[in-house]
Amino acid sequence: MPRDHIDWTPTPGTSTDQPRQVRRILRLFKPYRARLAVVGLLVGASSLVTVATPFLLKETLDVAIPQGRTGLLSLLALGMILSAVLTGIFGVLQTLISTTVGQRVMHDLRTAVYGRLQRMSLAFFTRTRTGEVQSRIANDIGGMQATVTSTATSLVSNLTSVIATIVAMIALDWRLTVVSLLLLPVFIWISRRVGNERKKITTQRQKQMAAMAATVTESLSVSGILLGRTMGRSDSLTRSFADESESLVDLEVRSNMAGRWRMAVIGIVMSAMPAVIYWTAGLALQTGGPDISIGTIVAFVSLQQGLFRPAVSLLATGVQIQTSLALFQRIFEYLDLPIDITERDNPVHLDRVKGEVRLEDVEFRYDGQGGPILDGIDIDVPAGSSLALVGSTGAGKSTLGYLVPRLYDVTGGRVTLDGVDVRDLDFDTLARGIGVVSQETYLFHASVADNLRFAKPDATDAEIEQAARAAQIHDHIAALPDGYDTVVGERGHRFSGGEKQRLAIARTILRDPPVLILDEATSALDTRTEHAVQEAIDALSANRTTLTIAHRLSTIRNADQIVVLDSGRVAERGTHEELLERDGRYAALVRRDARLEPERRDARLEPDRRDAARLETTS
Repeated sequence: MPRDHIDWTPTPGTSTDQPRQVRRILRLFKPYRARLAVVGLLVGASSLVTVATPFLLKETLDVAIPQGRTGLLSLLALGMILSAVLTGIFGVLQTLISTTVGQRVMHDLRTAVYGRLQRMSLAFFTRTRTGEVQSRIANDIGGMQATVTSTATSLVSNLTSVIATIVAMIALDWRLTVVSLLLLPVFIWISRRVGNERKKITTQRQKQMAAMAATVTESLSVSGILLGRTMGRSDSLTRSFADESESLVDLEVRSNMAGRWRMAVIGIVMSAMPAVIYWTAGLALQTGGPDISIGTIVAFVSLQQGLFRPAVSLLATGVQIQTSLALFQRIFEYLDLPIDITERDNPVHLDRVKGEVRLEDVEFRYDGQGGPILDGIDIDVPAGSSLALVGSTGAGKSTLGYLVPRLYDVTGGRVTLDGVDVRDLDFDTLARGIGVVSQETYLFHASVADNLRFAKPDATDAEIEQAARAAQIHDHIAALPDGYDTVVGERGHRFSGGEKQRLAIARTILRDPPVLILDEATSALDTRTEHAVQEAIDALSANRTTLTIAHRLSTIRNADQIVVLDSGRVAERGTHEELLERDGRYAALVRRDARLEPERRDARLEPDRRDAARLETTS
C-alpha cells in the first residue's frame, strides 16, 4: 500500500497523550480494514465453534451415554471432530491475513520514517548520530513486529472468545459463573500495573539499543577501525561496548521479569479454578443445594478451562500493548519531526537552467538562533562565470555554498537561481541545476558503474566511460580486474583519496549540472594527486557557473571573482590581481600559503610564490 494512502497527519499531543496515541496507532490499520473485517468474521466463527464443543460434551454425558442412544452419540462425536477441524482452518486463515496486514503496516512505517528523514535538512543529520537513526528504523520498528502482526488479531480473537465463553457459562449455570469470575477485576488491575512498568523499562531499553547501535556504526566502520587501531584504542572500545551491552542485558532481564511473579499468580489462580468449581458443586449437592448434573459440571469446567487461555492471553496482550506504546512513541517522534525545507504549494519548474546565481542581503543562523553565521552577503555570479570563496576556518564559506542548492535555507535575504528564489523552485530543478563536489567524497558499497549511475540511472556504458575519461579516472578503472564492475568497498576505501575524488567528479559530469559548487575538493590531497584532480575539475567547470570554496589559493587564481569572507561578512572582493594590489586580507592569505607549504616544488605553486615575493617587496 503506497504511503500516500495513509493519513500520516500528526495528532497534537501524541507523544504524551496515550488515548490519542492509541487512536493514531489504529489509524495505521485503516487502509486494511477490509482484510481486518474478514479476520473479525473468522474470529467470530471460530469462537462460536469452540464454545459449541462443551454443549456437545454435556449432551454426550447427560443424554447419549446414559440412554444408550448410539446414533446421537455418533453425531455428537462427529460434531466435536468437525469443531476441531474448523477451528484449525479458521486459525490458519486468521494467521495468514493478520500477519500480512501487520507486515504491510510495518512496511508503511519503515517507508514513512525513511521518507521523512530523506526530507530533513542537513542540519538534522549534523546533530544526530547515524546509529540512532538506524536504530529507530531497525530496532524500534522491528520491536513492534509482534504487536502489529499478531496483537490486533489476538486482542479481537481473545476478547470474542472470552465474551462468548462467559455467555455460555452463564447459560449453563450463572452461580458457578459468579464464582469463576470473582477475581477477574483484580487480574485486570494487576495486568495494567505490569504493563506500565514494562513500558517505562522498554523506553530505557530502546534508548540503550540506539546508543549501542551508534557505537557499532561509528567504531566498526572502515574509518572507525582505522582510527581505533592507529590510536591504540581497540581494547578500550571493546570494553566500552561491553559496558553498554551489559546495561542492555540488565534492561532486558528487567523488562522480561517485570510483573512476572504477579502474572504467575494469576495463572496459578486460574489453573486452580476447576478444583474450586468441583468443590463448590460437590458442597451444593451434599447440602441439598441446587441439582447440578455431572454433564453440566464437566461442560462448565471445560468452558472455564477454555476461558483460562484467552483470558490470560488477553491480559498478556494488554501488557504487550502498554510495552509497545513506548516503541510507537519513538517512531512517532521521528514522523512528527518538523521539515525545515519544503517545496511551495505551486513551485516554479525551470525546464532549462542558465546558471545565474545571486545572493541578496543573505543572513543565516543555525536553527534560526544564536549569532549570524552569514550576515549581509551580496554576491552576483553571472551564468558561466566563476566565483571563489576564501577565508579563514569558520568564516562561513561552506555554509554559503550550501545555501545555493537549499541544503540550508537562508534566515534573511534570498538566494536566486536565474532570477527565481531557490525557495520557490521545485526540488527537481535544484537537483538538475546544481551539482556539489565536496572534500569528503561518499561512495556506496557497490560497483564503480553503480556509483556513477547514481547520478543518472539511465546512463549508458558509453556515457559512463566518457564521464570517467573527462575526470581522468578511466584508465585506472579499466586496469582493475573487474573494470567498472569492481566493488569500491565501504565508503570507497579500496580507492585512494584522489581516485575517490575523481570518481565523484565523474559522477557530477554524468549529472551535467549548469551550476557547480566545489567545496574544498582538493584540500586534503597531495601535490601530484591535487594536480590530477584539478585538471579533472577544470574539465568539469568549463562552461558552467562555478562556486569554488578554496583552501589552497593556487586553485582559484583564474576565477572571474574572488570573495574573501571574514566572520560571515564580505571583507574583500575582486580578481586575483586586484586583491593583490590592495594588499589586504587576501594578500595575507597568499603569504600564509607560501609560508605553510614551502616543501611544495611543483610549478603550479610558483605563481603564488612570485606574488608573495612581490608583496614582501612592496610592503
